[in-house]
Amino acid sequence: MTETPDFPEPGILFRDLSTLFADPEGLPAVGAALVGRHAEPSPFGAVDAVVGIEARGFVLGTAAAMAGGLGMLAVRKAGKLPGEVLTESYALEYGTASLEVHPETLPTGSRVLLVDDVLATGGTVAATVRLMQRAGWVVAGISVVIELDGLGGRAAVAAETDAPVHPLLVL
Repeated sequence: MTETPDFPEPGILFRDLSTLFADPEGLPAVGAALVGRHAEPSPFGAVDAVVGIEARGFVLGTAAAMAGGLGMLAVRKAGKLPGEVLTESYALEYGTASLEVHPETLPTGSRVLLVDDVLATGGTVAATVRLMQRAGWVVAGISVVIELDGLGGRAAVAAETDAPVHPLLVL
């Protein structure tokens, strides 16, 4: 992991996992850890699909889905999906954004595991939780590589769901 100060805005310390993505042994190991494959029992219970949150969550979500023998659903930034979508807007530490998903991708009641790289203020993950709920899916858990302690992310997520949050590393 590398750290870049003042990116993408002044005051933000960006944590880049590109070296992990390029590691042929590290990425599968992190994918297995994210899906809870090494824990018995799984902290998430039964899971029907992994949801990768744009954009680094796509890479990590795919690795987790492959480790767990599951499919992977991508939650995209607004305007990236054709056809009917559900949209959820949210605030983040340096602006606002919206996420979208195709609501017909999974059956109602499907249990999903949300995967992303970093849990900071929790805005992105909380918006994804709301999006999943609006689609009729159950959030079985949230798994991230890094949780930035002290930024309120866990509390923001807890306001939306009681699903377990599983960070691999807390900074």
